[in-house]
Amino acid sequence: MKDILFLLLTGLLAAYLCWYFWQRYNLHKALHNLYYLMGFAVLLISGLLLIFLGLGILASPYVLTVASLIPLGISMGLAEEYFPSWKKAFKWFAAIGFLAIAVTSIGGMDALKKIAVPLFHGVAGLVIFLGPFFAKGAPKGFFWVGIGGLLIGLGGIALAFISVGRQLLFFSPEFVMLILTPLLFLMTGAFALGFARKG
Repeated sequence: MKDILFLLLTGLLAAYLCWYFWQRYNLHKALHNLYYLMGFAVLLISGLLLIFLGLGILASPYVLTVASLIPLGISMGLAEEYFPSWKKAFKWFAAIGFLAIAVTSIGGMDALKKIAVPLFHGVAGLVIFLGPFFAKGAPKGFFWVGIGGLLIGLGGIALAFISVGRQLLFFSPEFVMLILTPLLFLMTGAFALGFARKG
Protein backbone atom coordinates (compact mmCIF):
# COMPACT_ATOMS: atom_id res chain seq x y z
CA MET A 1 0.00 0.00 0.00
CA LYS A 2 2.90 2.35 0.83
CA ASP A 3 4.43 1.78 -2.60
CA ILE A 4 1.15 2.45 -4.41
CA LEU A 5 0.58 5.67 -2.46
CA PHE A 6 4.05 7.01 -3.26
CA LEU A 7 3.73 5.94 -6.90
CA LEU A 8 0.37 7.72 -7.21
CA LEU A 9 1.83 10.91 -5.73
CA THR A 10 4.85 10.60 -8.05
CA GLY A 11 2.50 10.10 -11.01
CA LEU A 12 0.55 13.25 -10.13
CA LEU A 13 3.75 15.31 -9.98
CA ALA A 14 5.05 13.76 -13.21
CA ALA A 15 1.72 14.48 -14.94
CA TYR A 16 1.90 18.10 -13.76
CA LEU A 17 5.46 18.43 -15.11
CA CYS A 18 4.40 16.91 -18.46
CA TRP A 19 1.60 19.47 -18.71
CA TYR A 20 3.94 22.26 -17.58
CA PHE A 21 6.58 21.54 -20.23
CA TRP A 22 3.98 21.01 -22.96
CA GLN A 23 2.56 24.43 -22.14
CA ARG A 24 6.04 25.97 -22.21
CA TYR A 25 6.84 24.31 -25.52
CA ASN A 26 3.64 25.68 -27.07
CA LEU A 27 4.57 29.11 -25.74
CA HIS A 28 8.24 29.28 -26.78
CA LYS A 29 8.78 26.30 -29.16
CA ALA A 30 12.08 25.69 -27.38
CA LEU A 31 13.49 22.22 -27.94
CA HIS A 32 14.70 21.74 -24.36
CA ASN A 33 11.08 21.64 -23.17
CA LEU A 34 10.47 18.56 -25.35
CA TYR A 35 13.49 16.81 -23.81
CA TYR A 36 12.22 17.56 -20.31
CA LEU A 37 8.73 16.41 -21.38
CA MET A 38 10.14 13.12 -22.69
CA GLY A 39 11.88 12.41 -19.38
CA PHE A 40 8.82 13.07 -17.25
CA ALA A 41 6.43 11.29 -19.64
CA VAL A 42 8.56 8.15 -19.31
CA LEU A 43 8.57 8.63 -15.53
CA LEU A 44 4.77 8.87 -15.55
CA ILE A 45 4.38 5.74 -17.69
CA SER A 46 6.94 3.85 -15.60
CA GLY A 47 5.09 4.77 -12.42
CA LEU A 48 1.79 3.54 -13.84
CA LEU A 49 3.40 0.27 -14.92
CA LEU A 50 4.84 -0.20 -11.43
CA ILE A 51 1.40 0.34 -9.92
CA PHE A 52 -0.36 -2.16 -12.17
CA LEU A 53 2.40 -4.74 -12.68
CA GLY A 54 4.43 -4.44 -9.48
CA LEU A 55 8.09 -3.73 -8.74
CA GLY A 56 9.06 -7.05 -10.29
CA ILE A 57 8.99 -5.48 -13.76
CA LEU A 58 12.20 -3.61 -12.87
CA ALA A 59 14.05 -6.82 -13.71
CA SER A 60 12.86 -6.59 -17.33
CA PRO A 61 15.57 -5.47 -19.80
CA TYR A 62 12.90 -3.57 -21.76
CA VAL A 63 11.85 -1.60 -18.68
CA LEU A 64 15.50 -0.84 -17.86
CA THR A 65 16.04 0.40 -21.41
CA VAL A 66 12.96 2.65 -21.54
CA ALA A 67 13.55 3.96 -17.99
CA SER A 68 17.00 5.17 -19.07
CA LEU A 69 15.16 7.87 -21.05
CA ILE A 70 14.27 9.57 -17.74
CA PRO A 71 17.79 10.74 -16.82
CA LEU A 72 18.87 11.01 -20.46
CA GLY A 73 15.89 13.20 -21.36
CA ILE A 74 16.24 15.55 -18.39
CA SER A 75 20.03 15.86 -18.82
CA MET A 76 19.61 16.57 -22.56
CA GLY A 77 17.12 19.31 -21.67
CA LEU A 78 19.62 20.92 -19.30
CA ALA A 79 22.41 20.72 -21.89
CA GLU A 80 20.15 22.20 -24.57
CA GLU A 81 18.93 25.07 -22.39
CA TYR A 82 21.97 26.06 -20.34
CA PHE A 83 25.09 24.59 -21.95
CA PRO A 84 24.84 25.25 -25.71
CA SER A 85 28.59 24.86 -26.27
CA TRP A 86 28.45 21.11 -25.60
CA LYS A 87 24.80 20.26 -26.24
CA LYS A 88 25.52 18.66 -29.64
CA ALA A 89 28.21 16.38 -28.23
CA PHE A 90 25.96 15.45 -25.31
CA LYS A 91 23.12 14.51 -27.66
CA TRP A 92 25.46 12.04 -29.36
CA PHE A 93 26.54 10.73 -25.95
CA ALA A 94 22.89 10.26 -24.91
CA ALA A 95 21.97 8.53 -28.19
CA ILE A 96 24.95 6.16 -27.96
CA GLY A 97 24.15 5.55 -24.29
CA PHE A 98 20.54 4.65 -25.00
CA LEU A 99 21.57 2.26 -27.79
CA ALA A 100 24.29 0.71 -25.63
CA ILE A 101 21.86 0.11 -22.75
CA ALA A 102 19.23 -1.28 -25.14
CA VAL A 103 21.59 -3.64 -26.98
CA THR A 104 23.41 -4.93 -23.89
CA SER A 105 20.23 -5.31 -21.80
CA ILE A 106 17.92 -6.85 -24.39
CA GLY A 107 20.75 -8.84 -25.97
CA GLY A 108 21.73 -10.35 -22.62
CA MET A 109 25.33 -9.07 -22.88
CA ASP A 110 25.85 -8.99 -19.12
CA ALA A 111 29.57 -8.15 -19.17
CA LEU A 112 29.02 -5.07 -21.36
CA LYS A 113 25.82 -4.12 -19.53
CA LYS A 114 27.82 -3.87 -16.30
CA ILE A 115 29.77 -1.07 -17.97
CA ALA A 116 27.09 0.62 -20.10
CA VAL A 117 24.32 1.02 -17.55
CA PRO A 118 26.29 2.58 -14.65
CA LEU A 119 28.37 4.68 -17.08
CA PHE A 120 25.55 6.35 -18.99
CA HIS A 121 23.15 6.52 -16.03
CA GLY A 122 25.94 7.94 -13.90
CA VAL A 123 27.00 10.66 -16.34
CA ALA A 124 23.40 11.72 -17.00
CA GLY A 125 22.77 11.83 -13.25
CA LEU A 126 25.88 13.96 -12.72
CA VAL A 127 24.72 16.44 -15.37
CA ILE A 128 21.34 16.74 -13.67
CA PHE A 129 22.98 17.03 -10.25
CA LEU A 130 25.74 19.53 -11.09
CA GLY A 131 24.21 21.34 -14.07
CA PRO A 132 21.72 23.50 -12.11
CA PHE A 133 24.51 24.80 -9.85
CA PHE A 134 26.56 26.01 -12.85
CA ALA A 135 23.70 27.09 -15.15
CA LYS A 136 24.02 30.77 -16.02
CA GLY A 137 20.78 32.71 -15.91
CA ALA A 138 18.91 29.98 -14.03
CA PRO A 139 16.14 31.23 -11.71
CA LYS A 140 16.61 31.34 -7.96
CA GLY A 141 15.76 27.98 -6.43
CA PHE A 142 16.76 26.05 -9.56
CA PHE A 143 19.20 24.13 -7.34
CA TRP A 144 16.23 21.90 -6.44
CA VAL A 145 16.66 20.30 -9.87
CA GLY A 146 20.19 19.39 -8.76
CA ILE A 147 18.80 17.79 -5.59
CA GLY A 148 16.45 15.76 -7.79
CA GLY A 149 19.47 14.82 -9.89
CA LEU A 150 21.31 13.57 -6.83
CA LEU A 151 18.35 11.40 -5.88
CA ILE A 152 17.82 10.03 -9.41
CA GLY A 153 21.55 9.34 -9.64
CA LEU A 154 21.65 7.38 -6.39
CA GLY A 155 18.51 5.42 -7.20
CA GLY A 156 19.44 4.79 -10.82
CA ILE A 157 22.96 3.62 -10.11
CA ALA A 158 21.80 1.43 -7.22
CA LEU A 159 19.19 -0.19 -9.48
CA ALA A 160 21.78 -0.56 -12.22
CA PHE A 161 24.18 -2.42 -9.92
CA ILE A 162 21.37 -4.69 -8.73
CA SER A 163 20.34 -5.40 -12.33
CA VAL A 164 23.84 -6.73 -13.02
CA GLY A 165 23.95 -8.78 -9.83
CA ARG A 166 26.11 -6.52 -7.69
CA GLN A 167 25.55 -4.24 -4.70
CA LEU A 168 26.49 -0.55 -4.44
CA LEU A 169 27.70 0.29 -0.91
CA PHE A 170 24.81 -0.49 1.47
CA PHE A 171 22.22 -0.49 -1.34
CA SER A 172 21.19 -4.13 -1.08
CA PRO A 173 18.29 -5.32 -3.26
CA GLU A 174 16.01 -5.37 -0.21
CA PHE A 175 17.01 -1.86 0.86
CA VAL A 176 16.58 -0.44 -2.66
CA MET A 177 13.10 -1.95 -2.93
CA LEU A 178 12.23 -0.47 0.47
CA ILE A 179 13.25 3.11 -0.41
CA LEU A 180 12.55 3.11 -4.15
CA THR A 181 9.03 4.53 -4.22
CA PRO A 182 9.64 7.23 -1.55
CA LEU A 183 12.84 8.12 -3.42
CA LEU A 184 10.92 8.49 -6.69
CA PHE A 185 8.41 10.78 -4.96
CA LEU A 186 11.10 12.95 -3.34
CA MET A 187 13.03 13.11 -6.61
CA THR A 188 9.98 14.21 -8.60
CA GLY A 189 9.02 16.70 -5.89
CA ALA A 190 12.50 18.25 -6.04
CA PHE A 191 12.23 18.51 -9.84
CA ALA A 192 8.81 20.14 -9.55
CA LEU A 193 10.15 22.69 -7.05
CA GLY A 194 13.15 23.52 -9.24
CA PHE A 195 11.49 23.66 -12.63
CA ALA A 196 8.43 25.55 -11.39
CA ARG A 197 10.76 28.47 -10.59
CA LYS A 198 11.19 29.03 -14.31
CA GLY A 199 7.81 30.73 -14.49
